[in-house]
Amino acid sequence: MADKNIVKAKKAQRRQKRIRGKISGTPECPRLTVAKSLNNVFAQIIDDVKGVTLLATATNSKAIKDSLEKSMTKTQKAHQVGLVIAELAKEKGITKVVFDRNKSRYHGRVKAVADGAREGGLKF
Repeated sequence: MADKNIVKAKKAQRRQKRIRGKISGTPECPRLTVAKSLNNVFAQIIDDVKGVTLLATATNSKAIKDSLEKSMTKTQKAHQVGLVIAELAKEKGITKVVFDRNKSRYHGRVKAVADGAREGGLKF
């Protein structure tokens, strides 16, 4: 029997390939990608045509760390990341993005980042 972690990783890799085959960021509508680790959430806005990261933020970045409280859950912190990335995008003149959930399911912290970005004014 195959190790369940190997099976999970293969499924995640397949999901990521399927998603990235369908979406890409342009200068007019860049890609908002979300990645997560055990303790942190990372969000980037990427222009795939030039291959450049336009904006990036994470729960462990200096800009956000000050606004996060110890008592906040990881999902609440992810929501804050969404709000901050939306603010930074507005400053750069970005209003529309394509959402890339990466290999994660649209659930929990990934959904919280998306909700925060929408609340901050980004359109998907």
